[in-house]
Amino acid sequence: MGRKDAILQLRNVLIRRRDALRKALAGDLSSLKELREQTSGDVLDAALDSAQDEISSQLAEVESRELSNIENALEQMRDGNYGICQGCEKPIPLARLQALPYAVSCIECQREMERTGGATGSSADWGRLIDTSAADNEILLSDIEIDV
Repeated sequence: MGRKDAILQLRNVLIRRRDALRKALAGDLSSLKELREQTSGDVLDAALDSAQDEISSQLAEVESRELSNIENALEQMRDGNYGICQGCEKPIPLARLQALPYAVSCIECQREMERTGGATGSSADWGRLIDTSAADNEILLSDIEIDV
């Protein structure tokens, strides 16, 4: 099977996963709404409802992020850019795409991005966090107000 056929199969996988995530998110959001509308009997019920609400909210956030990645991958397919690393612009190996169909970088560029904490192909810009242009970079204890 050639790369083109594999990408067509991946497209079908992405579409099925997208549809499943859309249904799951619709269910998660409706259950969150139901939880908010319910009135609790006591403090323990309210705490349990709150914990369940938080778990559902976090799950919806993860699913939403995956859905966004899938939509991006499908858009790249339509544009003819799918499977090209955004870091080095070389084809992403099929094994990686089969493991993570919405991958936007090859393993090497992904490792580099994780190592540097920045976007693929760029290094972290620590200069924007530190004001090196200030004349007096020292902070003395007397400069800090403490409320006791």
